Amino acid sequence: MNAKEIRQSFIEYFEKKQHRFVRSSSVAPLDDPTLLFTNAGMNQFKPIFLGDKEIDYTRAVNSQKCIRVSGKHNDLEEVGVDTFHHTFFEMLGNWSFGDYYKSEAIQWAWELFTDVWKLDKNRLWATVYEEDDEAFELWSKVTDISPDRILRCGKKDNFWEMGETGPCGPCSEIHYYIGDDLSKQTADGVNVTDEYWELWNLVFIQYHRDETGKLNDLPAKHVDTGAGFERIVTVMEGKTSNYDTDLFMPIITKMEEISGKSYKDDPVPFRVIADHIRMLSFSIADGAMPSNEGRGYVLRRILRRAARFGRILGLKDPFVYELVDSVGEILGETFPEIIDKRKHIQNVIKAEETSFNATLDRGLGHFDRIVKTLKSNIIPGEEAFRLYDTYGFPLDLTELIAREKGLSVDIAGFDSAMTDQKTRAKAAGKFKHESSSIDWKINTQGSDSEFIGYTSLSTDSIIRRWSIQGDQLLVILDKTPFYAESGGQIGDNGTIVNGGIDLQIIDAKKDENVFIHVCEGDFDESFANQSVHCTVDIKRRQAIKLNHTATHLLHKALREELGDHVHQAGSLVSPDYLRFDLTHFEKIASDEIERVEMSVNQEILKNIQLDISVHSFDEARKAGAEALFGEKYGDEVRVVTIGNYSKELCGGIHVERTGDIGAFKIIEESSLAAGVRRIVAITGLKALQLMQKNFALIKSVQEQLKCTPDEIHERIEGLFKKQKELEKAFKQWRSGSALNSRTIASEAEVIHGKNVVIKEISAISMDELKALGDELIPALKSGIGVIGMKGDKKPTIVVVVTPDLVKSGIHAGKLAREIGSVMGAGGGGKPHLATAGGRNNDDLGKAISASKNIVENVLANMVPPKDQDDV
Repeated sequence: MNAKEIRQSFIEYFEKKQHRFVRSSSVAPLDDPTLLFTNAGMNQFKPIFLGDKEIDYTRAVNSQKCIRVSGKHNDLEEVGVDTFHHTFFEMLGNWSFGDYYKSEAIQWAWELFTDVWKLDKNRLWATVYEEDDEAFELWSKVTDISPDRILRCGKKDNFWEMGETGPCGPCSEIHYYIGDDLSKQTADGVNVTDEYWELWNLVFIQYHRDETGKLNDLPAKHVDTGAGFERIVTVMEGKTSNYDTDLFMPIITKMEEISGKSYKDDPVPFRVIADHIRMLSFSIADGAMPSNEGRGYVLRRILRRAARFGRILGLKDPFVYELVDSVGEILGETFPEIIDKRKHIQNVIKAEETSFNATLDRGLGHFDRIVKTLKSNIIPGEEAFRLYDTYGFPLDLTELIAREKGLSVDIAGFDSAMTDQKTRAKAAGKFKHESSSIDWKINTQGSDSEFIGYTSLSTDSIIRRWSIQGDQLLVILDKTPFYAESGGQIGDNGTIVNGGIDLQIIDAKKDENVFIHVCEGDFDESFANQSVHCTVDIKRRQAIKLNHTATHLLHKALREELGDHVHQAGSLVSPDYLRFDLTHFEKIASDEIERVEMSVNQEILKNIQLDISVHSFDEARKAGAEALFGEKYGDEVRVVTIGNYSKELCGGIHVERTGDIGAFKIIEESSLAAGVRRIVAITGLKALQLMQKNFALIKSVQEQLKCTPDEIHERIEGLFKKQKELEKAFKQWRSGSALNSRTIASEAEVIHGKNVVIKEISAISMDELKALGDELIPALKSGIGVIGMKGDKKPTIVVVVTPDLVKSGIHAGKLAREIGSVMGAGGGGKPHLATAGGRNNDDLGKAISASKNIVENVLANMVPPKDQDDV
């Protein structure tokens, strides 16, 4: 049986036992903040065990995609060095939710292994928790395993717990002896040596551990099993290494093809890369993206680790992305997301590889310099941090390279340098007028910065504190209607006035929970203790509202059109436009932009009333609300819901109904960084004004071309075609006319032994003049050319110098600068070709006349290069 058949036979076996097949959940769990990655088959069923989710089935079977690369389950250092640890793996499992229990779980596991898959019973061992008499007796009762192969083990190996509290219970494991000599098997080797592989873990969830540590019986008992798919395939295919199975060999074969190296000669790099491309492919397919924090940083570490091992195979150009197709060939039928998102996965990986390769060689060079200056066998922490900060080396990559050279890394020093940088970054990112560092004049005591701007655009307030900072006045109020910049939405403008105070608010910022109003205008201190009237610039606020709600609609439309990999990577909501940065690894096509615009405008036309409500953060996330970039969420959050279309956490200001937006138009799409695109759009009257402007422009072009709007494109294409024909005809004419380089060169005068031509010609453009200059260089053989032309209003001169004279120190750019000064302007360019310009066509004659003296002086003072005679 091959891997695909083994997986399918497992599923079918339990389906015949009335188990429902449940598809694997994502390896990037977006609904569980406690997990960076899904690391066990039970993760998606955790809500069932906790009683938080009801289901209509009591038995399940699946193959769960898992990643273990950080935290408690970290197998990274073993990957590739041994033959069975992986960052990505599949966990086969069967489940009982209050249905069957130990007897069936044990009997079916043994039956599948020995009767269906025909594993050698003389290689199998069973372990049970030392206090689980029931399981111990069941192994002898419901299977034909030899009694001396049933072992009691302690809590460390055979008692499973979800956490410090919660569901837990004893487990029973099935181990397989992989050694060559069956007679050398001993009970002492199980759970101790690598010759005994754990293939299947049967967990019997029967207790709940409370906060005091006491075990309480659960009202219902469950079964949670996990069988390591890769190990089972290795055993059933008769291999001794997971990497030699059909789950990995197509990837390794492709790597041999790319590198020209043999897997047998140096297997570790091949194994590491083959493992890592599986992890990268599945995590990216499930929506994770490389970044500098959290889950994204784990991806970046793994990818850079793979790239580094590629160097061992002599691969310096991006290559990891080329292995995605092999992963799809192996696993794409079982997990179609690998095929569906193949191009996206390749683009993400290639962009990351390209970015890292740009600094990898310099980083390795810096590492070598560090090693040469070491006074011990320890890489200093600050140097490890410099490799991370400057060259993008994750710490574990530096450790890996260090180990290869018999060195270690000062981890504590690295952590200290990282902490210092984060402290500096946090300080630099704060509002420049940090309230704690400002010399505030306290006007009144009491609480301040109560924000009432969601419901009120004006209010009477009391000035709590104020401070003069240069030409600006900073004011803190007891309550304010002015929105302070956050979550991409810029701060409000408006006025603060009373009898002696007339201030214009030019910005509103937040320092933690303090609203600081940046003001200009008249401020009479004697009136500071009187009530002030605050008014938001309503027209500006309204324009911001349109753009902010449109941003939410745009986000949803982009995900629907481009895919779930799209996430917000930054935003700006201003009164004039909105800017939205998104994760996407290719240019957004024109037809895609049109469909995104159409989707947003359709929601606008529906005139949906927005629902804005306040919930606890956990409730909002459970309800499906998406968190947006730039927001800092507290225990309670605002949820902005737009019909059935969009639901996001947002503290910003929004319209009452989508129809208030009026219209939406994307005006720009560009690349911001590797894997990040930027969209700029406008709404409301600005969108209408742009449409009117474009309509007037089209009408003007239509009138000039004397055609209908539908014919404009065809007419313009015809004009371009005609222009190219005329240019071609002109070039043919010029080649046979006096206006060619050979003819011009034939008029050269010999000055100081060099060919010099200085001439005014009738070229039609700067480009033609420069093209003639290029052709003139070889025609002159050894010399200088100065050719000029009159333009519509201003003259242009091109200066060329042959290569031998360039070597002698003559520079066309310097000659052009001096000639240009004669025309009251300037010039410059490369050593062999430069241009000069003038202010008036009448000055061209003077420049041409002066050029002879300028060139003659340069040639007279020329110093020939060594070992070179004049031509």
